[in-house]
Amino acid sequence: MKALQITKYGELKDGLSLNETAKPSISAKDILIEIKAAALNPIDYKLVGGGLKDKVPLDLPATIGFDVSGVIAEKGAEVTGFDIGDAVYARVPQDQMGTVAEYVAVDYSVVSKKPDNISFEEAAGLPLIGLTSIQALERVGLKENDRILIHAGSGGVGSFAIQYAKNKGAYVYTTTSTKNVEWVKALGADRVIDYKKEDYKSVASDLDLVFDTLGGDYTLEAFQIIKTGGKVSSIASVPDEETAKMMGMEGYTLPEKFSKLIEKKSADYKLTWMQPSGEQLDDISTMVKDLKIRPVIDKVYALQDGIDAYLYLATGRAKGKVIISMP
Repeated sequence: MKALQITKYGELKDGLSLNETAKPSISAKDILIEIKAAALNPIDYKLVGGGLKDKVPLDLPATIGFDVSGVIAEKGAEVTGFDIGDAVYARVPQDQMGTVAEYVAVDYSVVSKKPDNISFEEAAGLPLIGLTSIQALERVGLKENDRILIHAGSGGVGSFAIQYAKNKGAYVYTTTSTKNVEWVKALGADRVIDYKKEDYKSVASDLDLVFDTLGGDYTLEAFQIIKTGGKVSSIASVPDEETAKMMGMEGYTLPEKFSKLIEKKSADYKLTWMQPSGEQLDDISTMVKDLKIRPVIDKVYALQDGIDAYLYLATGRAKGKVIISMP
């Protein structure tokens, strides 16, 4: 089968190659998916660059990609709730990475049936961003009437998180560039902050929650704009001590500058390292069927143009998801 593979660490043009490789075999709890579409995510090109070698060791060449939609071609003896021919989607586990290909083998516990009212391309774009948003926001107890800032509202995670938070009854601030202001408003954000014209810290203050998708100084600045007792939920910064323990980082302590900020605001800080979940994808499917969440796609590429697709994603200009569609 054809597969886009990481052949060496480095630049995208040098580190990726479209190769012929063996079709995956399945275990008793696996589903073999004939792939119709795969979504690209920043973690993919970070893997190519070698920045995640310690967290995600790879045996090269390794097929790239985590988000997938397609049709069940085979299933293992212990698989229940699915039949051959079912249309499904998933965020595959780390050890089953490889969705930018013609087939992928996936543990059935992380798979959900594709909503009937969206395409394979739209379904492929949902798993990672949806699971990330839900896990990060639920972990800090997002609730009705919360005032929340979601950074980077035009990105994949941001565009999903805005819709999810609005459906929870929150008042949503978000940041984006001038060209995307009206587009992000259409997703449901209550106050869109054009970061090219406004300082978000002067617009959003005394917040219940900041969803930090950017890391760096943005994480530290979040503590300036939350209320006393507010919450910061990050997917791009340092681990909190609970998360570090879950990640096997024994003896880890939160950096002092974070500890001081947390203490000053009596704040709750969490870093979420997203985990695949078929059960939560079922919840996303229900929201999509009920028209509470709509997938957002920027561009669709063919498999043979996969490297170009990653180069585009790496520019940071995508509005929503970048998708690889299979013939």
